[in-house]
Amino acid sequence: MQNLQRAWELENAVKLVDPNRDALFAYDEAEQKAITSERPWKSDPHHFKNVRISAVALLKMVTHARSGGSLEIMGLMQGKIAGDTFVVTDAFRLPVEGTETRVNASAEAEEYMTQYLQLCRDNGRLENAVGWYHSHPGYGCWLSGIDVSTQMMQQNFLDPFLAVVIDPDRTISAGKVEIGAFRTYPESYKPPNSNGADEYQTIPLNKIEDFGAHASQYYSLEISHYKSSLDSYLLELLWNKYWVSTLSQSPLFTNREYSSKQMLDLSQKIQNAEKSLQAYARGGSRINTKDSQLDKVVRDSNKIAGEEITGLLAGDVKAKLFNGVGAPAPEASVR
Repeated sequence: MQNLQRAWELENAVKLVDPNRDALFAYDEAEQKAITSERPWKSDPHHFKNVRISAVALLKMVTHARSGGSLEIMGLMQGKIAGDTFVVTDAFRLPVEGTETRVNASAEAEEYMTQYLQLCRDNGRLENAVGWYHSHPGYGCWLSGIDVSTQMMQQNFLDPFLAVVIDPDRTISAGKVEIGAFRTYPESYKPPNSNGADEYQTIPLNKIEDFGAHASQYYSLEISHYKSSLDSYLLELLWNKYWVSTLSQSPLFTNREYSSKQMLDLSQKIQNAEKSLQAYARGGSRINTKDSQLDKVVRDSNKIAGEEITGLLAGDVKAKLFNGVGAPAPEASVR
């Protein structure tokens, strides 16, 4: 089991901070107040460039996202600011009502959040709430129109504040946490390059319009993960729960609905690409292969094939390891 935990940490690039000082967990209240007073992010919309998330916070958020199934979940992150970096030390879930496309924070959730943070301070944990996280089951890590409005409101009243999105379905299929961190631009600010997301990602057809309409209103931050000697015990306890659920499930069976939706979405994209090719052929125009629908279809199909192969290999490994465990040993034949 320890080997599996190390493999998970390696896959998600979890790095050990100085075991003697655990500096990332040291919270200086006066320093944080000074940073909040200076507010350098007000003069530079791109001030924040990085996010460092503790392994404990990451595992908590992933476990929470997976527990929601096809429904979105929501929670808050605690931590501090260090230069141009958000340092996330912990996370906790909120009692919210989720649907397949959005989460609704009620008065009960706001009261729970206030009481939780106050109890933390009463017990000597002074970290502020530095952001919120929620899940996008099966449709990638980006901000919808509702998410953009929510994040803008949070940045207006609670800045510095961060938005994190986790896709539990793609996490199960890929074996690596699918996560994104974002900040919105001020309403009056126009980014120099408003081409949307920083890199290509698979977006379902029924989400493409929402994705494209708001992609120029926010930017993504570079994410890295760390662990500390202080949270090693907590990480071990959380890993026991995460490992059991991962070992007892098959990505192919757990994600059957997600896989079916991917294949259906891909078939629709193939049909659209075919229509575009026919239109280009009739008009005699040249196709830009880099940005064509056909190129995106190939990328999406390769992604789906890779995830299915990973699931098959995982099932084969588990079968070879555990089939026959606990069965009585065969009796030696007597001649």
